[in-house]
Amino acid sequence: MGNATDHTTDTTSSNVAGNAIDIVALTKRYGRTVGVQDLDISVAEGEVFGFLGPNGAGKTTTMRCIVGLLRPTDGSVRVLGRDPVAEHLSLAPYLGYLPGELRLYPELTGRETLRLLATLQGAAAPRQEELCARLNLTGADLDRTVREYSRGMKQKLGLVQALQHEPELVVLDEPTEGLDPLVQETFYTLLTELGRSGRTVLLSSHVLPEVQRTCRRVAIVRAGRLVTTATVAALREARARKVRLTFADGLGRRPLGAADHWSPDWHGDQAVLMIPPDRTVAALRELLALPVRDVTVEEAGLDEAFLDLYRGTGAGEEQAEQGARGEWRGLENPGEPENPGEPAP
Repeated sequence: MGNATDHTTDTTSSNVAGNAIDIVALTKRYGRTVGVQDLDISVAEGEVFGFLGPNGAGKTTTMRCIVGLLRPTDGSVRVLGRDPVAEHLSLAPYLGYLPGELRLYPELTGRETLRLLATLQGAAAPRQEELCARLNLTGADLDRTVREYSRGMKQKLGLVQALQHEPELVVLDEPTEGLDPLVQETFYTLLTELGRSGRTVLLSSHVLPEVQRTCRRVAIVRAGRLVTTATVAALREARARKVRLTFADGLGRRPLGAADHWSPDWHGDQAVLMIPPDRTVAALRELLALPVRDVTVEEAGLDEAFLDLYRGTGAGEEQAEQGARGEWRGLENPGEPENPGEPAP
């Protein structure tokens, strides 16, 4: 197994701009098909950053450019201060990558697979045993061939190989796909630990509550273009609040004064209104003058904010609804080939 110089002190991991990833005007074309167009994204060192969009939005193309598997058609990508294509081998010890479609040698055992990948990473694998234990990959599991693995076991093996060499930057494409709930919880803990240790994580996921839980900032892409980059808190803050009122007098539907402007949805003695954040306090002052028995105010989730953004950028309403529910599989966009297989030169 290859050993790299201790990269915790190597200048490779230093970027004068303080960013682990700098993408400027990235364009990638496959013949006449555009995968991404004029994409600008920066991810700070030590940040756990979410990357969102339905299948075909350009996420996979972007991530393959980041890890040096694709050469940009135009624009630039800098990773830990270096060109990931021209300096792919020297960057390998500092990068951890879990692709959305993990392809392994079926005749190798799990243990042999991890050993081979550590060699290709050009680094020692000090966390291999610990990660296998935490993700419940037993010694017996590791001695079986990958051909015998379930989908969940392959995904756990993929997570181990992405993290075993303590990389500075980890790029994860749908990392919890196929994992049971207990292992998912372990993964979330690992993400938190990575952030606290100063590692950088780029997380692409169609499970929006997962991103909301683990990421401070996100970029949302559609049809190969950037929709927005913002904090999760700002996206949620900008969306209307759901105000639920239950009345005590049993009279059911009634006038709500100025609040009728927001078209309340009535269910017996209960009214549900969506009120803009800058109007919520004033509206509640007026509404609480009525015979209200109970009131709840719910902040929007990231899924609802995503839905609003996709509608606002002209996405079809059905696609936006599916995206907000996490049903992005199969919503292929001609803007990104399903399996762009161009190798790095």
